[in-house]
Parts: sequence; structure tokens; C-alpha cells
Amino acid sequence: MNVKVKGISLGSIAAASYGLNPLFALPLYADGMTADSMLFYRYAFAIVMMGAMMLAQGKSLRLRRRQLLSVALMGTVFSASSLLLFLSYQYMDAGIASTILFAYPMIVAVIMWLMFGEHAGRLTWACIVMALTGIALLYRGKPDAPLSTVGIVLVLLSSLSYAIYIVGVNRSVLRKMDSTTLTFWALVFGLLLYVVRLTDIDVEAARFTFALQTPTNPWLWVNLVCLALFPTIISLVTMNMSIHYIGSTPAAILGALEPITALAIGVTVFGETLTPRIVVGVVLVLGAVTLLVAGRKIYHALRRAWTTR
Repeated sequence: MNVKVKGISLGSIAAASYGLNPLFALPLYADGMTADSMLFYRYAFAIVMMGAMMLAQGKSLRLRRRQLLSVALMGTVFSASSLLLFLSYQYMDAGIASTILFAYPMIVAVIMWLMFGEHAGRLTWACIVMALTGIALLYRGKPDAPLSTVGIVLVLLSSLSYAIYIVGVNRSVLRKMDSTTLTFWALVFGLLLYVVRLTDIDVEAARFTFALQTPTNPWLWVNLVCLALFPTIISLVTMNMSIHYIGSTPAAILGALEPITALAIGVTVFGETLTPRIVVGVVLVLGAVTLLVAGRKIYHALRRAWTTR
């Protein structure tokens, strides 16, 4: 398997895994848990699982001094993206939030162009436009329900944070860092954000409280473990590896598979129906990903077929 195929495969897995967020988060919201408590458990469980896996494989947890600041910053940025996305679920449907979140490939492309002079070719922009058009068709909001301004701002900030993380990993000392080690320390620094947010310090009484909730339904602990495993460990590791193999912009475009995952969950788990509009949206998204993967090969094959007629 060549480097490009590896990068595309890993980027697809990362997108599909991250798209599972609503499946595990919404039942926890229904149980009354706050976003901060949910994400604290998500990151804490992920750190334990990741650390155990690395120790079992004999991998080093060592972090070099020159990597410390970059990892701390990227871990905090990724954690902020998670928090902003989960907060947006309180103001809009999770499916709508997942749709708007896909603005991040364009943000990545713009950042790479403005800050690093990376030229995005016509094929790349065509893939972005196709994917955005397809995802817009997947949107299934209520006809007369206006979108929440607060929700839109939160999810756009989440999208910006995720884009910064993708670019930051690719354009810093972290680029050559082992993906699992990077993920472990990003989770550690990301967890600190929720430790701070859940801690209430009473200066006058010289005491502090830690406002961490627990699920009332024992079965919901499974959701917390799944949040740690799928949209956290699997998504982060595979995304970091994909960025290393194929770069920031292609890895970001593969995120178009996130809303497809949400759609598949809606149909198979919640009994939602497929409409012609949604089918067209799926075709456009998959077409964009196909062009990204093999666009030049398809173009040259068609050109050869045309010239030999």
C-alpha cells in the first residue's frame, strides 16, 4: 500500500470515527450531563486506554522539551473544538451542527494558502465545493425553525479550532512526532481544560469544589467509554497519521465522510428515511472524495480514451 492510499484510508477512518460523536453524546445529554463532565470522562478514559496500549506495545511516552509547547497548544485547541461542538448541540440538532462543522476543509485550505503559500489546485477546490454542496443537501432541519445564532457561532468556532489543529500538526515540530505519542499528550493537555472548567475555587472559604457529574443510568458509562475510543483515540491517531502521509488539506477534505456517518446512524439506528435529495447529497460527497483520491488518474484515463477514439 503506497503512502497516498494509506493517508486516504486513515483520513476516511478518522472522519467516520469523529462522526460518531452525536450517537454517544446525545443520550448523555438526555440524562442531564453537562458538556464539561462528558468531555472530562471522554479525555480521561482515552488517556488511560491510550497509555495502557502504548505501554503494552513498549512505546515511549517521552516528550521532548522542544515539543512541549506545541503539543500543549494543539491539545488545548483540539479540546476547545470538542467543547464548542458539544455546546452547539444544546442550540441546534446534532446533524445540523455536523453539517456546519464541515466548513473546516475550506478554513484549512485558506490558512495553508495565506500563511504557508500552499497552492490549492482547481481539483482541490472542486472537491471542496462538491462536498459542501452535497452536505448542504443532507441538511434536514425543520421547515419553519430558524437556526440559532449562538449555535452557529459555536460550531463555526469549533470548525476553526479543528482546522488550526490540523494545520498545526502538519506545520510544526509535531509533524515528525510519533502519532500515538502525539495523541496521548494532546489528550493529556486537552483534559486540563475540563479540570479548570469543572473546578470552582472559593477564595474566602479557602476551598474548592470539583463539579463532575456521573451518569444516572449505569449503561451510559458505555457511551462515555465509546466517546473515548471512537471519536477520540481512533479519530485522533488516524487523523494525525493521515496528515503526516498526505498533508493538511486532503486530510481535511476527507472529513466529508463525517456527515455521511451521521446519516448512516440516523437511518440504521433512529429509523430515518432516505429521500432523493439526500441520495444526491451522498453521491456528491462520495464523488468529491473519489475525485480527491483518484481525480488525476480518472482525468488521464478519460483523456487517453478520448484521444484514441
